Amino acid sequence: MRRIPMAGLAAGLALALAACGGGGSGSKTTAQPKSGELSGRGPITFVTGKDLSGNVQKQVDTWNSQHPTEQARIIELPEDADSQRQQMVQNAQTKSDAYTILNLDVVWTDEFAANRWVAEIPKSQIDLSKFLAPTVSTGQYRDKLYAVPSASDGGLLYYRKDLLDKVGIKAAPKTWAEMFAACDKLKAVPEAKGAGCYAGQFDKYEGLTVNASEAIGGAGGSVVDASGKPTVNTPQAKQGLDFLANGFKKGYIPKEALTYKEEEGRRAFQAGKLIFQRQWPYQYALAEKTDGSSKVAGKFAVAPLPGLTGPGASTLGGHDLAISAFAKNQATALDFIKYITGEEAQKANLLATSQAPTVASLYDDPALVKKFPYLPTLKASILNAKARPLVVKYNDVTTAIQEAAYSVITGKQTSDQALTELQTKLGTLIQP
Repeated sequence: MRRIPMAGLAAGLALALAACGGGGSGSKTTAQPKSGELSGRGPITFVTGKDLSGNVQKQVDTWNSQHPTEQARIIELPEDADSQRQQMVQNAQTKSDAYTILNLDVVWTDEFAANRWVAEIPKSQIDLSKFLAPTVSTGQYRDKLYAVPSASDGGLLYYRKDLLDKVGIKAAPKTWAEMFAACDKLKAVPEAKGAGCYAGQFDKYEGLTVNASEAIGGAGGSVVDASGKPTVNTPQAKQGLDFLANGFKKGYIPKEALTYKEEEGRRAFQAGKLIFQRQWPYQYALAEKTDGSSKVAGKFAVAPLPGLTGPGASTLGGHDLAISAFAKNQATALDFIKYITGEEAQKANLLATSQAPTVASLYDDPALVKKFPYLPTLKASILNAKARPLVVKYNDVTTAIQEAAYSVITGKQTSDQALTELQTKLGTLIQP
């Protein structure tokens, strides 16, 4: 069963959390709760990736101070989304109660719900009207709620405003050609010496699916149409992948970007090694740090992603919180989810991490917009974003997209060859 992709969105990438790892009791249970029934109170675990800011641990500490008999403990998973999913799936397949709350990438909901790995959450328990509309859909499967949007994500263009100012470019590029032309102008600027023109996330993992989808969308194409039918074998889709392939071939995208995930790219941008970068909003607060960890603090700005003939479109990213179907203390888990997705907690998280909230009102808060000028751009990015295919067999689908895109950007196949094969493969994986 597949959800119809929405035109308004997708990670993730990656909400990351620190603190002590470790599992729960690791015992198994075969009984699953009845639909919509959440019971049990006591200690819980919060399973997620790395907390790069340390703020989620602070929020967990606040919860724990107020709930002495219902303590929450973070279980830290690896940094990349693919490894996080693998460990969550393994835990579910063994029906272990070690994981209570799962921090799911928005494209995993269908798979986890269809396999009954997560419990249904009664819609009456969550005020869904407060969230950005595209984020709500990511937590639903067959019109039932299985996850609550906790953090959204939209792709943004980070750029070295200080360098563009030096060559008289007063606005961020709206097209790929304008972006590459700006880099050509900067070749004569000493401060830009040794810096690559552009990078995104191009290692063969979920980030490549996102970047390839955005390139295809930026040329007016799509991975799937409104009904979910694959649409990658088109001139527009080929133009999108050719933009990336030519970027590598002509040296605008550095070869080392083939190994970039979110964090590798972030470190490169903060070290002054990139002029333009496609990245999620979480990078903003880290790149603005004045503790010596960033060489570009105060020197960069954020804009919408460029496209072939004008602004492009982001892929919806983000994370939703779900409750393991095999966990104890599910009633406590629901209360924790309400707390962590509430307006107060999301505002605190935005202030600490610059991560995209899911509560709509925060994007219009004058004080927040003053501190984070990119918020209106980010809100538009999320509302106008395009979804990745939302399907039960998402892991197979994204693997196929990654293999096709990687073969093109590394020059092993032409975009025509790769997308013709991908169209056929997706046709077998995405069933009506």
